[in-house]
Amino acid sequence: MSILISAESRIMVQGITGRRGHFHASQMLKSGSQIVGGTSPGKGGDWSHEGRLPIFDTVRDCVDATSADVSVIFVPPHSTADAILESIDCGVKTIISITGSIPLQDMMVVKSALKNSDSILVGPNSPGVLVPGIANAGIFPNDIAFQGNVGVVSRSGTLCYEIVDTLKREGIGVSTVVGIGDDPIIGIDYPTCLELFEADPHTDQIVLIGGPGGDSEIKAATYIMENVTKPVIAYVVGESLATSILRPFFSRSGSLSLDSLGKKTGALIDASVRVAGKLSDIPAIIKS
Repeated sequence: MSILISAESRIMVQGITGRRGHFHASQMLKSGSQIVGGTSPGKGGDWSHEGRLPIFDTVRDCVDATSADVSVIFVPPHSTADAILESIDCGVKTIISITGSIPLQDMMVVKSALKNSDSILVGPNSPGVLVPGIANAGIFPNDIAFQGNVGVVSRSGTLCYEIVDTLKREGIGVSTVVGIGDDPIIGIDYPTCLELFEADPHTDQIVLIGGPGGDSEIKAATYIMENVTKPVIAYVVGESLATSILRPFFSRSGSLSLDSLGKKTGALIDASVRVAGKLSDIPAIIKS
């Protein structure tokens, strides 16, 4: 079992004829993902990837012809909100925006549309969703992970790759990897991912990778304290480094600035989350 995508997911690629969309669709096909088609306005009726994937002008045409229920978006930032809204209107279940830096006003419209729909948005600025050996809906390198029982959720795409690769080298497999993105306004958040992992019988432990800025990790800590029974291991990038750099410049009387840097870590510890000092410490914590 997995969250957000599965072996039955029928994946479409919005922007399939663009450089990035074409390349990553090829990689997803190589991983065994069930890619059923893609969209590129004005090129409907053509085929891509040596005739393996049909191209449609609109999401509606693609959904009607292929029953696609997952969309991975590779279009420019100024067009991404329209692409997301098109998928929402067509009832696509899981929408994954690889594109980031979408104008905030556009994302406010998207968030409003999501509230009145059954669609889930992953991203923007997400590396996607990976279920090793089953489906790769995004830009994860192939063979970066193998199947296991550790769920991973991260704001940072780069750290998402790093922790999954680290787990693989230490002989630890993962159930699902979710990159939620770190744009100012995103779709799925930590609590929602935690809820899905908590309900997933094939996820025994959860790794949460946080980042600087915002309060999403504090919200995650509150949710964990109240709703999560499975062990959670966290690493909040930036806090340990920032504290170590700034500490020599503050006396004890100036400790409030340092205290603010540790607020996320403190909240997670209060929620009985095991917090790693370094990313490389996570495998040992999982095995302990």
